[in-house]
Amino acid sequence: MADAATRTSPSPAPGRGHALSVPNLLTYARCVAVPLVAACLFWSDILHGGLWLRWVALALYVAAAITDFFDGYLARAWQQQSAIGRMLDPIADKLLVSTSLLMLASDGTIRGWSLWAAVVILCREILVSGLREFLAELRVSVPVSRLAKWKTTVQLVAVGVLITGTAGERLVPGITIIGLTLLWISAVLTLYTGYDYFRAGARHLVEEKR
Repeated sequence: MADAATRTSPSPAPGRGHALSVPNLLTYARCVAVPLVAACLFWSDILHGGLWLRWVALALYVAAAITDFFDGYLARAWQQQSAIGRMLDPIADKLLVSTSLLMLASDGTIRGWSLWAAVVILCREILVSGLREFLAELRVSVPVSRLAKWKTTVQLVAVGVLITGTAGERLVPGITIIGLTLLWISAVLTLYTGYDYFRAGARHLVEEKR
């Protein structure tokens, strides 16, 4: 009878909610990559010639960006969604992009008017994070639009191109201009998608007041 009970008792979904599931490990790896990318960019600037560190930073950044796709995909495919994964995934993305933008502004890769593109992106991330926290209290979720996904893709590519910096210019002259152009495109998309989030949140805010 004990064997029969064992055979018929339902087993929990594999890996669901597990803090050490593969999707969560990929998210943790993306978080770990953030200070490593920052360190490579910092020492590349300090050493004045450590251009190889730019390529190391790019490799780490690309690997981290790839995990952004696979952690969510695997979590859905293997039914391993977890609360910690849902919390850390957007945080890891924002840490990676924000830290990279700050380091690129610090070493002069992003300068002049292009700093405003970085400011727009950073401000939007902060505002949307606050809005999501407010909506979470109301148990309201705002789905990510297709345009927002394109914004994220353009943003990741722009930052990746800019990370190459002087090393990239030696290989492909003018690559920094390409990166800055993509950054401005990302900033425009950021404003538009940010407005969509704000409009959705404002509706619930008005309803809350009523």
